[in-house]
Amino acid sequence: MMKKLVKKVGAETLTPELKEKLKACVPDSKVVMGRAKRGLYAGRHIQYGNRVSEDGGNKSRRCWKPNVQEKRLFSYIFDRHIKVKVTTHALRCIDKAGGIDEYLLKTPYQKMDTEMGLFWKTKVEQRYAELGQMEVAFFNPEDEAKFEQGFKDLNIAKKDARREARKEARRKMYGDKGGEEKGEGESSLEAGASESHQDDHGWLEANA
Repeated sequence: MMKKLVKKVGAETLTPELKEKLKACVPDSKVVMGRAKRGLYAGRHIQYGNRVSEDGGNKSRRCWKPNVQEKRLFSYIFDRHIKVKVTTHALRCIDKAGGIDEYLLKTPYQKMDTEMGLFWKTKVEQRYAELGQMEVAFFNPEDEAKFEQGFKDLNIAKKDARREARKEARRKMYGDKGGEEKGEGESSLEAGASESHQDDHGWLEANA
């Protein structure tokens, strides 16, 4: 198991202290069922027992498999989702720890009995070590207030631009139709007025 883990993570990326820690905690060979190596099972494995009949008390061998679900768990330190197979007991442990990163960090190597769990635990610890060596810059309250005001102004400008775009789209969609309907109404009124004028003129000529 140690050789596979070092091969997956990368021997050149592991620090000597972390490699010695892994060698002291992780055994070279461990009896784990096959599919448990590809997920986080939190110590849950296949259990064997007997099925007892109600009538004669006859016993027959049976097994209980763990309840395994395929989930996408978000990792804040990697800023992405991790797709992994977990048991319901492991999900409760992750929720209690406060997330997948905290669960991997708090669980000791002796209890992390799967290759995937050891792989992600080593990756998280390595990432935390890299972040610990990075320099952190702090801003004074005046600069933070300026940044917040800049973000607010940017959001207001975006809202105004979207509002103007919607108005322009409505104007293009309904403005031309309204003009056409108005032109048709004016032409129909003019035609009706001319017809009524002709009728009045004919009535006057007939009476004269």
